[in-house]
Amino acid sequence: MTADVRRRLPSVEALVAAVEGRLGEPLGVSLDRAVITRIVRTRMSALRHEAPGAAAGSPDLDSLASILAAEAKSLVEGGIRPVINASGVLLQTNLGRAPLSEEAGRHIQLVGMGYSNLEYDLAGGRRNQRGKSLSASFLALLGVPAVVVNNNAASLVLALAELARGREVVVSRGELIEIGDSFRLPDVMRITGARLVEVGTTNRTRLSDYREAITSRTAMLLKVHTSNFQVVGFVQSATISELATLAREGELVLMEDLGSGSLLPTEAAGLAHEPTVQDALAAGADLVAFSGDKLLGGPQAGVVAGRPDLVLRLGKSALYRALRPDKLTLAGLEATLGSYLRGAALAELPVWRMLAESAESTRARAAAWSETIREALGESVAQDVVAVESAVGGGSLPGQTLAGYALAVGQAGRRPSAATLSERLRRGSPAVVGRVQGGRLILDPRTVVTPRENNEVAAALIAALRG
Repeated sequence: MTADVRRRLPSVEALVAAVEGRLGEPLGVSLDRAVITRIVRTRMSALRHEAPGAAAGSPDLDSLASILAAEAKSLVEGGIRPVINASGVLLQTNLGRAPLSEEAGRHIQLVGMGYSNLEYDLAGGRRNQRGKSLSASFLALLGVPAVVVNNNAASLVLALAELARGREVVVSRGELIEIGDSFRLPDVMRITGARLVEVGTTNRTRLSDYREAITSRTAMLLKVHTSNFQVVGFVQSATISELATLAREGELVLMEDLGSGSLLPTEAAGLAHEPTVQDALAAGADLVAFSGDKLLGGPQAGVVAGRPDLVLRLGKSALYRALRPDKLTLAGLEATLGSYLRGAALAELPVWRMLAESAESTRARAAAWSETIREALGESVAQDVVAVESAVGGGSLPGQTLAGYALAVGQAGRRPSAATLSERLRRGSPAVVGRVQGGRLILDPRTVVTPRENNEVAAALIAALRG
C-alpha cells in the first residue's frame, strides 16, 4: 500500500531551519523568520491537502527547502525586474511600453526618495493643486490645459462620467474598439452611466449618420482613433473638423480618444502620418484623450487636454480623486514633457530614438554582436545578420513597420534549440527577451535602448549558448 504523503512531510521547524540555511548560504539573502515560517506553513498546508495516493514522489526536506528558499529569495528581490527588450516591438505592452528617458528616471528618483511639493505652494506656503505644473507644461506645448489620470482608459471614464452620465454619446460602429485584455469601449461607457448610440457601419460612417442620431438627450460626439487595427478598402469616416461644426451647432462636446498621444510628426521617422494631439485640437476637438506611455514616451498615464472650462470641470470631479496619478508618475511625465519643451524629444526620448534609428545602424549593432560571439565561441554557432521589420506596437501605427537588421541564432535540428536559447535568456540576469521565428532566435537591436544593454545582450547570449 502506498504510504500517505502527509506522514512523510518534514516538520515545520525543521523546514524553516533548512530554508534559513539556504537563504544565508549560498543565496546571501536575509529574511525575517516569521515570514519564512508563513511561507513554509502555506506550502505544508497545500501538501497536506493533496490526495494521499500522491505519496510516491513526495518532496523530501532538502528539495522542499531548496524550492522554498528560491521562492523566498524572489520575494526579497521583487517580482518586477529589468528586462532587455530585443523583441523588435518598440512599445511592448507586456514589457512596460515606452522606456523612460534618463532625465525622467533621475527626476522620479529625486522626487520618490524624499518629500516633494506634490500639493504644496512653496512660494505661498499653502496647499496647492496636484498636477498644476503639468497642466502649465501642456498649456505651453499645446495651447490648452490638461488633466492627468493614471491611464488612458481612465481618461475616457472620467470624461464620460462627468460630461455624459445619464445622456447619450454618439460613436461610429467602426470605432467601437477593444484594447488589451478584452477591454471594450461599450463596456467602458456602460460603467460611466453614459448611453452608447451607435451610428454607421463597420466600414462606412457618414457625417449625416451622426446628424440623424442627435437628440435632446445627446451630450457628446466621440471619435476614437483606431490605433490598434486598420480597416481598408471601401471605407469612409467623418473628419474631426466636420464633427466639430456639427457639435457646435448642437452645443455638444466633441471628444477624440487619440490613444497613442504623439506630439511629433511620425514622418520624421520615415513613417506614415499618425494624427497628433495638435492635429485634433486644431481641427476643433473640445477634448483629446491620449496615453503617456506610448508615442509620448513617458510613464503610464492618461491625459485629457482641451477646452479650459471642461478640463477644469474634470479636475474638480469627485471621480478624479480616485483616478489621479501618484507623485512618481507625475515626476516622470513632467520630465518627459521637459524634453519637448526644450525641443530635445527626438534626441532624449528612447521611443523616438528607436523610431528614428537607421537600418544601417541596426545592421552595424547586430554585426557587432555576431563578431563578439564568434570571438568567444568560434564558428560552432550558427548565426547570421538578417533583414527584419520591427513593429511600433502598443496600439500605435498599426500595419506600419521599421526596416532594419537583427541577429538570427540557431538552426533547425541543432542544439540548443531556438526555444531553449530563448528560455535561457529570459531566465538570465539580466533577462533578455527576443523572438523565435523560423526555427531561429531573433534578437533585434532596434529595441535595445542603452549602450550598457547593447553590451549585455552579447554576453547573455554567449552564456545561454554555453548552457
